Amino acid sequence: MKELKLESGPRFSIVVAGAVLLPSLTLRDIIGKCGSCGCKCGSCGCNCGCGFTNMVYPGAVHSRFEHSLGVYWLASQCVEKLKTYQGLELGIDRFDIQTVKLAGLLHDVGHGPFSHLFEREFLPQVISGSDWSHEQMSVDMVDYIVDEHHIDVYPQMIRRVKEMILASSEYAPSMSSSEKSFLYDIVANGRNGIDVDKFDYLLRDCRACGLGCNFEFQRLLETMRVLDDEICYRAKDYLTIHKMFATRADLYRTVYTHPKVKAIELMVVDALVHANSYLGISSNIHDPSEYWKLDDTIIKTIETTPNQELKEARELILRIRRRNLYQFCNEYPVPKDMLDNYKKVTAQDIVCSQKSGGVTLKEEDVAVCNVKIDLTRGKHNPLESIHFFKDYESDEKFTIPDDRVSHLLPTSYQDMIVKVYAKKPELVEAISEAFENFQLKTYGIKTQAHSTPQKKRRYNSFI
Repeated sequence: MKELKLESGPRFSIVVAGAVLLPSLTLRDIIGKCGSCGCKCGSCGCNCGCGFTNMVYPGAVHSRFEHSLGVYWLASQCVEKLKTYQGLELGIDRFDIQTVKLAGLLHDVGHGPFSHLFEREFLPQVISGSDWSHEQMSVDMVDYIVDEHHIDVYPQMIRRVKEMILASSEYAPSMSSSEKSFLYDIVANGRNGIDVDKFDYLLRDCRACGLGCNFEFQRLLETMRVLDDEICYRAKDYLTIHKMFATRADLYRTVYTHPKVKAIELMVVDALVHANSYLGISSNIHDPSEYWKLDDTIIKTIETTPNQELKEARELILRIRRRNLYQFCNEYPVPKDMLDNYKKVTAQDIVCSQKSGGVTLKEEDVAVCNVKIDLTRGKHNPLESIHFFKDYESDEKFTIPDDRVSHLLPTSYQDMIVKVYAKKPELVEAISEAFENFQLKTYGIKTQAHSTPQKKRRYNSFI
């Protein structure tokens, strides 16, 4: 067995770092021999379900491979800085550095087509009670790649890489059993949500969508320290960390869940569901040797396959191409005092709220999107899970209550927004009215109108 050589190889230029040196062995054995594993392409290529963002923000186009390169570089920067400042104290060695780098490169290798859309929207509709996760599939893919291509590497390194990939999931290893558990906070942080995965996609997506990003990840990388086996931050960086979580929430609200982005995603999910029985899209999600072949080109397969079984799916893709989208009717933010007992709104809820008279709605006429926007910890403040230190001479770590920093900081940390769409333009008015009835019946109040007004066609007259 041997260590992976992570010092020499080809250079790539990426948004967050400029030129990045990628290890030749990992490129050859992991990406070269199983190319699609590393290059599944998704709009914005990030871990937050941005799916078809590029249909609204045309600049938001990059692959998951680019994101993985960014996380690889940032993970390298993070562990190298810890070694520089505390290497002897923490016992950080070459093995640790290589493991963290490899975890950064491979952390998303298990994502399916269109990233989170596949996992969170498509699979639950075709597999009842689906508990499939891209993190667990990433672990399975790592095992498959190592075994299939006979990569000679320490089993302990691969075991730790897989544990780091799972660190923020429900399959995370117990921190009490993890040696140097602070290393597990770098790529996918299950302790408090501050990790280099977020650093990369926040910076990348803000730039790609033309949005400002005033979150300074370099500051955190430069000033962090490990205390009691946990990465901690200077007390004066509290607001910098808050900006990170706030930036993420803003991206979800304005970009990832933009009304037209969600309309397109709903249509793609419907197309995949219609095509699933014929193409068997969900049949190989537990078989890495087949799963790696599944990528975003499934849409082109649907478009170009003339079989009658794909007719409905083809028509939906054609509608997207022609921009004949599901029509956004309205949205409603669930009242704060009802979040604890919130039950997802369904198309049936809207249809059952229709009053008699006029057109009769059916469930298949309505699309509902339940959007949760939070600061990574649901209704809880993630900063309550973060430990700070006063200065570099101090060995004491502590948490900081919000009211010790500012009274202007939010006291609520989660939004649940119900978005309703009409699948046929002629049903917008009826569905909008039914949604208003549902709001009044369920919440006692209705929201203001947010639907996009229908423009009258203009005819130019020439004299």
